Amino acid sequence: MTVAMAAAGLLTATAALAAPTKAAERTAVTSYEFVSQSGDWVGGGQTRSYQAPTDKFRFTGNAEYLTLSVDSADGREWWSVTLAAPKGERLRPGIYRDAERAPFRTGRAPGLDVGGTGRGCNQVWGQFAIDQIETDSSGAVSVLEASFTQNCDGPNAPALNGKVKYQAFPLGYKFASDPGDYIGGGVSKAYSGSTTVFTMSGTVANGLSLGVSGQRDGWHVELAAPRGESLKVGKYLDAQRSAFREDGHPGIDIGGNGRGCNKISGSFEITELVTNPDGTVKALAATVEQHCEGGTPALRATINYYA
Repeated sequence: MTVAMAAAGLLTATAALAAPTKAAERTAVTSYEFVSQSGDWVGGGQTRSYQAPTDKFRFTGNAEYLTLSVDSADGREWWSVTLAAPKGERLRPGIYRDAERAPFRTGRAPGLDVGGTGRGCNQVWGQFAIDQIETDSSGAVSVLEASFTQNCDGPNAPALNGKVKYQAFPLGYKFASDPGDYIGGGVSKAYSGSTTVFTMSGTVANGLSLGVSGQRDGWHVELAAPRGESLKVGKYLDAQRSAFREDGHPGIDIGGNGRGCNKISGSFEITELVTNPDGTVKALAATVEQHCEGGTPALRATINYYA
């Protein structure tokens, strides 16, 4: 199922739940933002941010070659971002390095071309990352989330760094681990669709498990309601290790990379939740705090999942 199809079915899927559950109030985001280093010709050393519906966006092309165009609300600025796969290929989640100017790319190079308001590059050096991309039945791109770095007319020229979103829903996982936390090892990391595969298993009645595989890491995050209940939007306090939780307690379990806890305490909050009629998850947003083996150091995680 594509993200676009999932978005169209949010309300109907929620209405089909056997037990009333507050639905996720998710809104797809269409936006463009950039930070231009001093001396960058295209961005002029400026920082800009645009978002629909205040600013006007147009999207053309397909998963082989696409262009997002932006007109500022006051009509004084206009921009275009073109992303292209190597010739004969289609864009997919991942990182595209050694990009050349899109209309003139050679060999197996991907294409990038960002310009506007009267400024553009003769040649481009750069790279871009696709976090999300979906197409509809006609082949047109219906969802896009991407970021880029462009150097104009020279590989060492000042950079233009930007992000584009088109009808995109949040997708990602991140955590911050306190010093002394066994699971996270005292570090902070973030995972997005360009480098990471996210999976979701289970149901709201039996408990959910998010899988995160990327950046040489493999994590799982388990969330469960007290026994006999189903997960819903709200706060869950006094959680225990999900597989061994006592009656009346919700369950959590974050582990991976060969590490896990024997005893867990903590809490979590679900802020958005949309399910299919069978209780499997279509959309989930949650924050989790876990303490391992009764210790004070915490692992704090944020989940944004969309199928």
